[in-house]
Amino acid sequence: MKQHIKQLLLSACTFFLFCNTHSALADTASDTETLLNWAENTYPTIFPSRQATQNIEPWLYRHYPESGIYAGVNKNDNSVYVLGGPWGNNPAVIDTLANLISQIENSGGSGGIAACDTTDALSGVSYSQSGNVVTVTTSGQCVPAPDLTKTNLCQVPKQTTASGISLLGSNTITSSSIVGLSTSIPGLPNPFQAIVDAAANVKHCTMNAPAETANLVVNSDLCLDITTAITETIAALPIDGIVMTPPVNYFTKGTYKSQSVPDCFETDATTISDALTGEVWINQGGGFVKLGS
Repeated sequence: MKQHIKQLLLSACTFFLFCNTHSALADTASDTETLLNWAENTYPTIFPSRQATQNIEPWLYRHYPESGIYAGVNKNDNSVYVLGGPWGNNPAVIDTLANLISQIENSGGSGGIAACDTTDALSGVSYSQSGNVVTVTTSGQCVPAPDLTKTNLCQVPKQTTASGISLLGSNTITSSSIVGLSTSIPGLPNPFQAIVDAAANVKHCTMNAPAETANLVVNSDLCLDITTAITETIAALPIDGIVMTPPVNYFTKGTYKSQSVPDCFETDATTISDALTGEVWINQGGGFVKLGS
């Protein structure tokens, strides 16, 4: 009996340590993306291009070939280092990652990327950009997503002048699964799988889009905790045979692509928005109806 209890405690401790370590690594990855995005936004002469973050243990870093500079985080000590350019050939410590993230948050600095407005992005979702390719990830963690209607992972930044550019974007789900939701009726497929996938596969067209968002590719690898949204849906539309075992997590990978079109109103988009005016239209029965009108 004592041996059984000891083994149980050891297993529990191992699980606890694993979960906390995994969570810490995910936070480090997300904070690193925020920091390096902020550096690119704030010091474009030093970090002149949008680069993807690379991972070579124990480093998370980006390389800027134009300036020969490397910037990144050492996961062993969670400190930020810079190499090359004015910092020379040896890694120079700038500060701890936690301190720099705190300074960015207190200063109101932007840790987003040029192609996407990440102001209302879900907490725990990180963004990085390399050329016209954006990567969106939850770094292996499941983050709360209380509203399933907010499926636009890369919101076009609001514009101050008319560009005349219209972009039609579509998202293709390459893999998806829902954990924590099942059916008790043999042979009955999970109806929510199709609903969630359909919501993620909608097309959206943006008028007056910035030129840099043309031909954009957004690759996503996410785990979303949709417990709240599913609970509300089940309560509103009782369906027999649905068994929910919280948390309900939605794992999804997909690719979003945008292309230039002559006129958003001549497309099969589900929604249309104007990046200049903020106006939004919804496709109803093949025609677009302006919200608020």
